[in-house]
Amino acid sequence: MERSGEEGRGTRSGRKVLILLGCPEVPVQTSIALYLSFRLRRRGDDVVVAGTGAALQLAKLADPEGHYLSGTMNIDRCIASISEGERDFDLCFAFAHSDAGVTYAGTVSYISDAELYLLLFGRGAEDLAETVEFDCRKLVAKAVHNPAPLKKLIDEVID
Repeated sequence: MERSGEEGRGTRSGRKVLILLGCPEVPVQTSIALYLSFRLRRRGDDVVVAGTGAALQLAKLADPEGHYLSGTMNIDRCIASISEGERDFDLCFAFAHSDAGVTYAGTVSYISDAELYLLLFGRGAEDLAETVEFDCRKLVAKAVHNPAPLKKLIDEVID
């Protein structure tokens, strides 16, 4: 059963943060998403993780008791709820290792007031970063199997 993401709203003093996950083809995505959620929740932010079905299944399997994932939702449902004015976020961390991930992030950039951080990763991260034509802060690393480069970038932003 999918946790709605509504359960944590307003319960903390921090910001509302969206973590947007695309296809989980690149191994580092799941571990970095869980780490990012941990860091954000620890500082008091309300975190919702939206993703494709496969991305959410991997994340939920890695966090069966919900220590890092307090709320999840389907990525398309999340985008629809933002575009319909039902919800919005203060911050968004969008993961992208392909054009599809960049497209999702671009959509959020257009429909949301959230400050957008785009985590570009994978073997072609630098080339992919050059295709981004919307306002965001790019965090770029060639990370595929080793999450350390992305962790370093996230720590710099969170700290």
